[in-house]
Amino acid sequence: MFIRLTPLVALTLLSGCTLTNSTQNHQQTLSAIQAVETNLNAQITTLGSQVEQQAEYIQSLEKEIQRLQDKTIDMQTITLAKISAQQQNYVAPVATPTPPTPTHGVVLGAIERVTIDSIKQTFDARVDTGAATSSLNAVDIEEFERNGKKWVRFHLSDENTPSDDNNWIEAPIVKFVKIRQSTNSEVERRAVVELWVKVGKIHEKAQFTLADRSQMSHPVLLGREFIQDIAVVDVSKKYVQSEAE
Repeated sequence: MFIRLTPLVALTLLSGCTLTNSTQNHQQTLSAIQAVETNLNAQITTLGSQVEQQAEYIQSLEKEIQRLQDKTIDMQTITLAKISAQQQNYVAPVATPTPPTPTHGVVLGAIERVTIDSIKQTFDARVDTGAATSSLNAVDIEEFERNGKKWVRFHLSDENTPSDDNNWIEAPIVKFVKIRQSTNSEVERRAVVELWVKVGKIHEKAQFTLADRSQMSHPVLLGREFIQDIAVVDVSKKYVQSEAE
């Protein structure tokens, strides 16, 4: 009888040991899982804290960038205001006009002899720095057309040169000017021509207004437009570049 019971007791003991080991293993597994979970939670918490810190740092950088931008705008505004104030208060230096230096160092007297190339005749001319343009004492003025352009024919009159068919001056009309006489309110339309003239060493093309200068002392007047950059005038002298007739 004792012999038959022995295997049963042994089996029961072995079953108890197996259950005990299984419970222990299960508890160990749960403990390991809990430890891993705790570790993961700690890591997640740490990462969350780091992300939060980084977000706060980025936000502080954005605030600093905005502050620097505002400061830059303020500095630009102040600089522009200073520049504008300086420009408003700036007074440009007044340039002192430099009198033109004669190209050839030529001096003209108040009266000179002038040769008109087209008719090869010489006349007395008054050199007048007070007159802007030059003019001729033109008589027998006739306007006509040549090759579709307006021309004019006239005599240059003085007391010594007779007007005949040998001394007609013909030239294209450069323009017309309107002159108001000081003695009345009427406006006179005058033709302007361009002629080659010679005064001593000066040989230049000049524009002349055709006018009745019979009441004047000289048939030719040389104005500033002809004199400038070419010569200076010494009004105390006459016939510097030529001889009196």
